[in-house]
Amino acid sequence: MRILVADDDEGARMLAEAVVTSQGHECRVAASGDEAWELFSTEQFDVLVTDWMMPGLDGPQLTRAVRATAREEYTYIILVTSRSARGEILAGIEAGADDYLIKPLDPFALQARLLVARRVTALHGELATYRAELAESARTDALTKVPNRRKLDEDLPQLHARSQRYGHDYSLAVCDIDNFKRYNDTYGHQAGDVALQAVASTMAEACREGDALFRYGGEEFVVLLPEQPQESAMAAVDRLRRAVAALVIEHAPGETSQVTLSAGVATFTPTRGIDVDTVLQEADRALYRSKAEGRNRTTGSLSEVPS
Repeated sequence: MRILVADDDEGARMLAEAVVTSQGHECRVAASGDEAWELFSTEQFDVLVTDWMMPGLDGPQLTRAVRATAREEYTYIILVTSRSARGEILAGIEAGADDYLIKPLDPFALQARLLVARRVTALHGELATYRAELAESARTDALTKVPNRRKLDEDLPQLHARSQRYGHDYSLAVCDIDNFKRYNDTYGHQAGDVALQAVASTMAEACREGDALFRYGGEEFVVLLPEQPQESAMAAVDRLRRAVAALVIEHAPGETSQVTLSAGVATFTPTRGIDVDTVLQEADRALYRSKAEGRNRTTGSLSEVPS
């Protein structure tokens, strides 16, 4: 563990440092609360062992400052004090300390507290990993394993705002598997799920670096193409369309002989001053034109790439 010891008493500081290093931990020391806070602000520590009375920030103030940070990693705080009054000890715990030691410092007691700190910080690490995995799964489509609409709702406004700020273009494509309801009706929903997985995987692999694929809902997907004007975006999206057709997934009788994709592309340019909803609506209208004009094609809001 990485441990920060803060104490203005040199003897107490050296004793704590000796105990910490003897247990195989990495130790940094500070002679004041302000110095400790400066170290904490630039480095990550698993444990803070802090004296109560110090120049600058005292122990409870330093503890409150540490707890007010927005770091995901948890720092276990041991408050060392010569004050044995129960009310003052409780005040230190209420400030955010996890445990306390009474001066003069007992090396054995500090060793015991560090064992507890190791367990607690390890548990917090596991919980942080679990929370990160939950957050990731909440933004990933369970069936296709590509980002879902919630992730799109986060990423698209960010891309739009960034493009506005720096005066850059970006394009957006709405893609739809042609006649997918009939496919499900003919082959069953299990086969439909397999087809969706194959289409999503193929599109994800065919996307260029920097582009992003999302499952928008049902059989619809959205592709974000940062820094792309409509002409190059349409060429990129049409490559996805051709990759899906190349899968040669058999389609229902009476339809095209294989699963195909229709797409509509819209482009944001800073001079137009449109919002995110308008970009999506323009891409949707372009998609409807692709459907109306025969499907299995890519249509832009300004131009068209023939199939």
